[in-house]
Amino acid sequence: METTWAEQLRTAGLRVTRPRLSVLGVLAEHPHVDAETIATAARTVHPSISPQAVYGVLKALVGSGLARRIEPAGGPALYELRVGDNHHHLVCRGCGLIADVDCVVGQAPCLAPSDAAGFAVDEAEVVFWGLCADCQVSRGTNGYGTSSAIEEGVSA
Repeated sequence: METTWAEQLRTAGLRVTRPRLSVLGVLAEHPHVDAETIATAARTVHPSISPQAVYGVLKALVGSGLARRIEPAGGPALYELRVGDNHHHLVCRGCGLIADVDCVVGQAPCLAPSDAAGFAVDEAEVVFWGLCADCQVSRGTNGYGTSSAIEEGVSA
């Protein structure tokens, strides 16, 4: 039986509140989303929720392990509900689309540092960058930056 948001909040030691339920609902519908988008979407079911309340809820959810915060370079922090599996992300340089990638173990890119400098490493975060299929088509590239006939001005 699948647990409810209220049960998950209680299990994580958090009180069940309307703002928390609203934010969890948004995250369930929209993975990899920024706080501003969460606040806007949460207002459709909880009109009085403030941006400050959303940030407070996100901090509590991340702190309790119910949500994960990722920070792709050059963009705002994003939040998702997929936690605890050390998965990675693919980010499109064209449109910003983000896709989950299961953990890559034992292959490049290296997930263990050559020198841990005394750290007890418990997580590796990898972000793969490139162009999604739609952006490759719209730009006329093959995903490796190589131009196709379209970019070269050659008609098919």
